[in-house]
Amino acid sequence: MARYPQGILVACPSPWDERFELIDKLLREEVRRVLAAGFRHCYVFGTGGEGYAVDTRRFRQVVDVFYEETQGKDVSAMVGVIGLSTPQIVERLEYAHDTGFRMFQISLPSWGPVNDDELLRFFADTCGRFPDSRFLHYNLPRTKRVLGGREYARIIAEVPNLVATKTTGGGIVAAEELLRHAGELQHFMGEGNFPHGSMFGECSLLASYAELSPRMTFALFEAGRTKDTAELMRLQHAFQRLGTDLWAQPAPGPHMDGAYDKMLVKLGMLPEFPLRLLSPYQGFTEADYEACRRFLDSEYRDWLEDAVLAS
Repeated sequence: MARYPQGILVACPSPWDERFELIDKLLREEVRRVLAAGFRHCYVFGTGGEGYAVDTRRFRQVVDVFYEETQGKDVSAMVGVIGLSTPQIVERLEYAHDTGFRMFQISLPSWGPVNDDELLRFFADTCGRFPDSRFLHYNLPRTKRVLGGREYARIIAEVPNLVATKTTGGGIVAAEELLRHAGELQHFMGEGNFPHGSMFGECSLLASYAELSPRMTFALFEAGRTKDTAELMRLQHAFQRLGTDLWAQPAPGPHMDGAYDKMLVKLGMLPEFPLRLLSPYQGFTEADYEACRRFLDSEYRDWLEDAVLAS
């Protein structure tokens, strides 16, 4: 049995005003709508939430608001921390822990790839410092080392409060290896690899499109939970087509993950949600938003919620 319950994990990106200050009211409304949609696992400060970019002041502001909106609710609320060293990461973990959070998302320091001994030391010095808390490892190529199931098996034996991973790459091969060798962890996978993981064992959904289409997100998760192979494949392909077609609408150019996450919140839940990213990265424009909105209204109206269609 996995150390953490199966579920759907949803990111809550931060809205910035013209001076790149937090729009407190909009963040609160975003969190409320995510919870009202029925999602019970949410977080701030992955890549899409600009966890790599926020200074300490903004980090604390978002953590405080997020705690106020989730405390006492039926939700597992998680704070992500991204840093270049263990001391940087621990400093922010301490603030979020003092605020009241007990579920955290951490990624490896990324200035240089860690070796095997450094890997264990990192988890011992972060997870081990907060034995009353649980940790998800954000497993991504930007950290210069992506972990597989055998590597996690070594960590599992030493770190009892590492309970989950977030792994969206590697396809069917990586999914099988994670479930085979590290089944004690709850693996949150994206729309592309969640169907593969579901056929090897219990896993969870990291839902990139949750704010755009809660209904289709729940449908994909349920198909995986019940191992409905035909529906899993149908929905996997449907999400892939949506992504290919939707992201062909904005003007071309590289964008950080947060640009996409904020666009999806704006398209699916809060039309007033700003698209700005903290310097130096560029978000999408209002013209990009209008192009995406026209496309969805024309081709994917059945994916959208009634409130969005009425706006």
